[in-house]
Amino acid sequence: MNIPRRKPLTANVGIIGVGLDTYWAQFDGLLDEMMGKLSQFESKVAANSVAVSNFGMIDNAEAAYSNIGAMKAADLDLLFVDMVTYATSATFGVLVRELTCPIVLVALQPLSAMPYAKATTFTQLVNDDFCAVPEFTGVAIRFGKPVADVIIGMRGDDASADAGIASWCRVAHALHDLRRARIGLMGHVLEAMYDMHVDPTAVTRTFGCHVAVCEPDEILGFYENRDEAAIAAKKCEILDFFDTPDPVSDPLTMKLTDRDLDVAANAAVALEKFIAKRSLDGFAYYYCGNEGTPVRELVTNFIVGNSLLTGAGVPMCGEYDLKNCVAMMIMDRLEIGGSFAEFHPIDFENDSVLVGHDGPHHLNIADRKPVLRSLRKYHGKPGKGAGVEFNIKEGPMTMLSIGVKADGSFKFIIAEGESVAGPIPPTGNTNTHGKFKPDVRTFLKRWVMEGPTHHFALGIGHRADEIEKVAKALGIESVVVT
Repeated sequence: MNIPRRKPLTANVGIIGVGLDTYWAQFDGLLDEMMGKLSQFESKVAANSVAVSNFGMIDNAEAAYSNIGAMKAADLDLLFVDMVTYATSATFGVLVRELTCPIVLVALQPLSAMPYAKATTFTQLVNDDFCAVPEFTGVAIRFGKPVADVIIGMRGDDASADAGIASWCRVAHALHDLRRARIGLMGHVLEAMYDMHVDPTAVTRTFGCHVAVCEPDEILGFYENRDEAAIAAKKCEILDFFDTPDPVSDPLTMKLTDRDLDVAANAAVALEKFIAKRSLDGFAYYYCGNEGTPVRELVTNFIVGNSLLTGAGVPMCGEYDLKNCVAMMIMDRLEIGGSFAEFHPIDFENDSVLVGHDGPHHLNIADRKPVLRSLRKYHGKPGKGAGVEFNIKEGPMTMLSIGVKADGSFKFIIAEGESVAGPIPPTGNTNTHGKFKPDVRTFLKRWVMEGPTHHFALGIGHRADEIEKVAKALGIESVVVT
């Protein structure tokens, strides 16, 4: 079962073709051939859930200058340059200078090889997609703004090239939403967690998203003014999506109680109304409230609603970890999940480490139907109620922690590993067995030495390369721990 997205993925992607205007009068039909190639490329890009702006053929410096205004007005998240034939770098220099989005050169030739015995100059020009790439990359470096990537291959039936285009469209999804997101921030850092502190202004400066300061009473009003019809529907949704097994070994756990189900459903409804009212795309919070008050009952029972919203593409982050909310959003927009996670006990017998948290989690990466258990207390923090428990899907997984360096700038710490089969403690918390090369001791030492926070976003698949692309586009240092 998958939770559908609340907002469809999209990004503003520009494409241009580049060529040399001198050719068109010399070779009848060549321009039409080039425009056909560009049209084919536009179809490839448009198949990746992006809004495409095709600025046509840029074949001299004048055309480049005349298109700059329209490109800026399109608010691009990414520009593909289709190298349809040889072009002089005068068609490119001003674009590099003026545009701030990543620029990817694409050299996809129609033929797998020249028909040497009957080759013509016309045929060579139609397949000269790579010819100007060194000129373009060299000029970009000379301008101090290297191109983001170069995709080389064939125009048809080339899975590697198509995967490269799709990968950059996913990166554009992440950049698009980061620049436009509203992330709610409520409460305060859990006392003594120094690694959680972050300046919201620095978050906006680096990622573009606005941090909206919120108050618990905004959600409490929805919670106390119960919407019985919505709560009943939410209970049905929860019971349909989750299993509610009997307890196993942990005396803190019980079978989900009717009371905890009602509180979780009411809190989830209140959260959804609050998110809609404040037009939020994500939420980071920590708040205690006084013992025995409705506000404590509410703020300590967001776990189920948080997980449902995170699965729907609205990352919800406990313990006030605003940085990790951003990391979770990046992973979600790359379509690999993005659960709130930290390291738990090491399994030295299995050479693995438990990776998880008490919530919130991206339910769409669960390997089975998630479990809800009632917890008599939440360890290390106030409150009690329903807890979410599951393993993530077996196979490749990727982690992203956003650390803060001594100068206040951000750093991406990334790693790839494997989620492997194995028992998890039945404690009402999500966990999975993580395997990392070369071995768990060496990996964990290398990971912590890079300066991560103790939280990270956890996703499925191996996508370190795409997260590095996001970091590079944002001007953030990144390291892949191996």
